[in-house]
Amino acid sequence: MKKVVIASLMMLIGIAAEAQTDNATLNVRLNPIQTLVVNSQQKTVNIDYTTKDHYKDGVSSKQANHLNIFSTGGFEVKVKSGGSELINQGTAGSNGNIAASTIKIIATQGTQDALTDADYKQNVELSATDGIIVSSTKGARDKNIDIEYKAAGNDAYLDKYVASSTATTFTTTVTYTIYAK
Repeated sequence: MKKVVIASLMMLIGIAAEAQTDNATLNVRLNPIQTLVVNSQQKTVNIDYTTKDHYKDGVSSKQANHLNIFSTGGFEVKVKSGGSELINQGTAGSNGNIAASTIKIIATQGTQDALTDADYKQNVELSATDGIIVSSTKGARDKNIDIEYKAAGNDAYLDKYVASSTATTFTTTVTYTIYAK
C-alpha cells in the first residue's frame, strides 16, 4: 500500500512538474548615431600670406586628422562658412571682405585611423550653403579625415591688405556637419 501511495504521489508531482512554455520577443534596436569632432588642437586655422609668391600662387594649410567621425551606417560630411564672405576684422581703411568661395576645402584620408571606402571631394568651394566633402555607404568608428584649406592665388587678395603694424585678418566660422545617408 505504501508503494501505491508513493507511486501516486510521484505521478501527481510529475504531472505538476511538467514543462510549461511561453515566448518572449527579443528586439535588437539599432539607433542612428553620428558624431563629428574637429581636432581640439586645430580649432583655429591660419592661412598666412608672407611672400610675394604666396599672393601669386595661393596658400594652403593641411590639417592632419582634422575631423574624427563615428557613424552607424552610411553618411555624408558637409562643410559651410558662416556667410558668403570672410569679414575684415580691421576697422579703418577697410578694403572690403574676401569671398568665401575663394577658399577651397580638400578632404582626404586621415593619416591615422583613416576612413577608407569613402568618396572624398576635392576643391569644394566654401560657401554659406552646405557642400559635401565626404560620403560613404558604410558606417565608421572613430575614423579621421584630413582637411586642406586652400586660399586663392592670382593676386586675388593683393588689394585687401590695410596698412597697419599687423596683418589684416579676415575671418569666418567653418561648420562641419555629418548626416545619415
